[in-house]
Amino acid sequence: MERQPMVTSNPLRWSPTTVSRMAVALLGLTACTSRTMSMDHATLADLGTRYALAWSSQHPESLAFFYAETGALTVNGGAPSVGRAVIITTAQGYMTAFPDMVVKMDSVSQEGSHAIFHWTWTGTNTGPGGTGKAVRISGYEEWTIGPDGFIAESKGHFDEAEYQRQLMSDAPSTN
Repeated sequence: MERQPMVTSNPLRWSPTTVSRMAVALLGLTACTSRTMSMDHATLADLGTRYALAWSSQHPESLAFFYAETGALTVNGGAPSVGRAVIITTAQGYMTAFPDMVVKMDSVSQEGSHAIFHWTWTGTNTGPGGTGKAVRISGYEEWTIGPDGFIAESKGHFDEAEYQRQLMSDAPSTN
């Protein structure tokens, strides 16, 4: 008697999200080193564009999907948000405080073993307890892409003093 392979689900019924996750994982396997992955510019630009859209989506789960299960997001050298569940909480905080938040990718590049994602972020602080002030800041994230194609670590940077100034004043942005 011939043994049939065990199938746990029908691939024809997989959701677009499942297919997308598999594609990202397969992309990661095609160009990885043992610890980090290097991507061609078109692939990296696509990743950056989709990542910016996820930040702008008001769906923190969409953003967390870009991270490895144990991925880490650190903002301005603060305590890292480690793991997708914690990244969801961090992203939700920004999305709640700025319900009209839009992140735009300015550029993305590969620099050694890291990708650098430059962005501009706009939004109005109208969430609970918000100041009602508009904010426009630019910054960047330094990504380590794991061999699975997901972000293993992101170190985000922006001018915190300028951000606070815009939150508290009516002065136009210097960015």
